[in-house]
Amino acid sequence: MNTNSLPKEIQTERLKLIPITEELYRNLYASYAMDAHISLHLDDLKQDQRLYGWGAWIAFDQSGAPIGDMGFKGCPDKAGKVEIGYGIKEPYQGNGYATEGVQGLIDWAFAFPEVREVTAECYEDNAPSIRVLEKLGFERIAQSKELVFWRLRDGY
Repeated sequence: MNTNSLPKEIQTERLKLIPITEELYRNLYASYAMDAHISLHLDDLKQDQRLYGWGAWIAFDQSGAPIGDMGFKGCPDKAGKVEIGYGIKEPYQGNGYATEGVQGLIDWAFAFPEVREVTAECYEDNAPSIRVLEKLGFERIAQSKELVFWRLRDGY
């Protein structure tokens, strides 16, 4: 996987998605509350630059406001699977941003020939997240006591 050719951003109809970097983290630190997964990814990125793009991406709306983060939980595995996650800050929820941003990330991931499947998981009572996955064509493949597991295969 050639990380030198990776895009610096993904543009959708209403969003700009930018992969997290130390610089972006510093620029947003005071204005955007970031969960621990972002700083953990940045620590991993320091050790392995191949992870660029395979972690958190910050979603910005048309005004330039950071409205959420979404991305991958690491590089594709040997079977070509990569897990996606997403979250939109409360004031911006219910506007289709998660669906739009995740679609952009899915298209980006499937542009890599080694990616054959995008997976996701969410709590069974998280109706908005379930709607996003269903709208994007994910199929429910398993369920534990609290979690529902999903997949989307290349060529969806």
